Amino acid sequence: MRAAVVTSPHAKWQLQDISEPKPAADQVVIKIHASGLCYTDIHQTEGGLPVNFPAVLGHEPVGEIVAIGEAVRTRKIGDRVGVPWLQSTCGRCEWCLRGKNSFCAQGIGTGQNTHGGHAEYMLAFAQATMLIPDGLSYEQAAPIFCAGYTVWGGLRIADPKPHERVAVVGIGGLGHLAVQYSNAAGFETFAMSGSRDKYAMIKQLGAHEVFPDGKSLEKAGGADVILFTANAYKPLVDSLQGLRPDGRVVVMGLSNTNEPLSFDGLPMLFKRARFIFSVQNGVEYLYEALDYAAKGKVKVMTETYPLADIQKAYDNVAKGSVRFRAVITN
Repeated sequence: MRAAVVTSPHAKWQLQDISEPKPAADQVVIKIHASGLCYTDIHQTEGGLPVNFPAVLGHEPVGEIVAIGEAVRTRKIGDRVGVPWLQSTCGRCEWCLRGKNSFCAQGIGTGQNTHGGHAEYMLAFAQATMLIPDGLSYEQAAPIFCAGYTVWGGLRIADPKPHERVAVVGIGGLGHLAVQYSNAAGFETFAMSGSRDKYAMIKQLGAHEVFPDGKSLEKAGGADVILFTANAYKPLVDSLQGLRPDGRVVVMGLSNTNEPLSFDGLPMLFKRARFIFSVQNGVEYLYEALDYAAKGKVKVMTETYPLADIQKAYDNVAKGSVRFRAVITN
């Protein structure tokens, strides 16, 4: 089968013929129909996140099950499924026993220490797969398995209350989904963006107001929850001016410049602000994120590329020219 292989940190992605996977007793083989290419793939390729090289990356894979192991009872051939980042854990440590398996030090991650979805076929633990709702296309489903899951999980862990306001900082691959999820959940939703040419589009996504900076957000009454989804910390620090007392800041974006996150703590002290660094936070949130998309309340804005053009897709994501999610199709 064909797969995009990264042989070492900083290496070019190479389309290679590798062996087609065979399932162990508790695994399934998925024929990949779509696989989201996330900025995390760039962090991994550049050595910023741990990967077992040579690697097939891709942690937003979706497709059709074509083979199952002898012990699999919950999945069948023909099922439409996707696979999130976390596939399997030890089941024995404190975090697994407490039902918080995302903190397990022995976790097996899709595209991290097992091959991911940028290939024609992929092996996965059956227990990790999530059924894709009927009517949701593969191209729409793929980015939900990381981007959608991340922002919805971040909003849920912030626990916004009725009548509270949510502000999304950074309207890109994550942020354009965060605006939609917040609006779909019924919250007054603001956005903060320095790109004025995006304002009309951001309002079409569901933002009630769009502001250029934190001072403008503050003048409008501020936000109880700030969802930070950008790739630089400067707009996050600026947005803190608009955080209301008892507010929560959920950080889901990583700086791509290695800048430190630094701000004046005194105002945050008297506001009793809470900072939450968040990933995906539980499989129930993935179910909910997919359900919103299947009901048409959230739509991913995608650019699709065939597997043969994956290096082009990678380059476009790396330089920030994709609006808003790149999806590799087979």
